[in-house]
Amino acid sequence: MGPLRSAVSDSADLPVDFLEVAPENWIGVGGRRGRGFREITSRFPMVCHGLSLSVGGPAPLDETFIHRMRQFFDLHGILYYSEHLSYCSDDGHLYDLMPIPFTAEAIEYVAGRIRRVQDILERRIAIENVSYYAAPGQELSEIEFIKGVLEEADCDLLLDVNNIYVNSINHQYDALEFLRALPGERIAYGHIAGHYDAAEDLKIDTHGAPVITGVWDLLDKAYQAFGVFPTVLERDFNIPPLEDLLEEVRHIAGIQEKWRRLPAKDRKSANA
Repeated sequence: MGPLRSAVSDSADLPVDFLEVAPENWIGVGGRRGRGFREITSRFPMVCHGLSLSVGGPAPLDETFIHRMRQFFDLHGILYYSEHLSYCSDDGHLYDLMPIPFTAEAIEYVAGRIRRVQDILERRIAIENVSYYAAPGQELSEIEFIKGVLEEADCDLLLDVNNIYVNSINHQYDALEFLRALPGERIAYGHIAGHYDAAEDLKIDTHGAPVITGVWDLLDKAYQAFGVFPTVLERDFNIPPLEDLLEEVRHIAGIQEKWRRLPAKDRKSANA
């Protein structure tokens, strides 16, 4: 059991088990807001999910930024750090998550950059399977690319269930088959979120709507296949009343509890 799973299992008295923040939003923040953030990190287990590491980008890694993150993680007792399997910068910041070509060359390039980040941080990180809307220069399947990066970099996986659902519609593959092909032993934690239906065959990952039934079902299948892992509910805008968000958090907890009660051998039997 990793540090995040241990912390979550030890914090059952909290209304939520842990919180996730983007480090870019808080590094260097001082004054009243900085003190308020420090109070929160002293009370809750915290993980960080990055927005601008750009592990697949053409520009050199911003190692100064990575060193600042290491100091930030140490100061606030951050349990874990994850980032996107994408890129968002070249000469400047693109403010979007761009798709990395699914090629063997890209696997080697991205994995080398992830290893360098882990060396500087002196900790393992998790890489998130992202939603994408085009696949330029594709030579490998998405699942081959993800598994290749994880193995070559020897890093962990942030399993985003909604992204699998969105991609399966947009790129016409079987979501459950894709899910079961992932290396479950590398899952550090998970994400679940809502999305926008632009068309019957086009879903946009927005984190701006409630989680739909199909995504809940896929999360259920993920716990069935891999066992229960810590899971973050993402909501970036169209923020509803707190009770509505907590109801979705309770829904996550309910699915987790269902699979916690089953021994691993029974999960495998149900998964057959």
